Amino acid sequence: MLQSRLAAPFVALAAPLLLYGGALVSQFGFGLHPCEMCYWQRWPHQAAIVLALLALLLNRNDRALRGLTLLAAIAIAISGVIGIFHAGVEYHFWEGLTTCSTTQSGPISLDQIMATPIIRCDVPQWELFGISLAGFNAIFSLAAAALVLTLLRRRPTSGA
Repeated sequence: MLQSRLAAPFVALAAPLLLYGGALVSQFGFGLHPCEMCYWQRWPHQAAIVLALLALLLNRNDRALRGLTLLAAIAIAISGVIGIFHAGVEYHFWEGLTTCSTTQSGPISLDQIMATPIIRCDVPQWELFGISLAGFNAIFSLAAAALVLTLLRRRPTSGA
């Protein structure tokens, strides 16, 4: 499978699906509400999913397949770079946003605003081995982007 010409677009689809899916599970399944920078990391994954799907749909055109897969890899890497920035804010290496986000959206009253938890970008809500979710997103996104680029550079040895 890794020698197939479709290996790179499949990885470019699977990686952001897993990372974005993990973000949604941690938000809705475990109550870890995202801050503003968490949302920033999700946008490139959403773009990568769309680009990789388009690449797979247009797989008969090798130029479109490779170009869209390359764009998906770049989007995945961008999410990783945002993850590095966010992790640096969490570790207090540099200053991040000066505003906070909440879990409320749309028209809300002052009472709703006051009752809503404030989600700070400089405080990780969860860590494992000292690495926050932003840090894990950075690691996995950059590794996935590197794998997609490596697969794109290879020439397939057999059909499909």
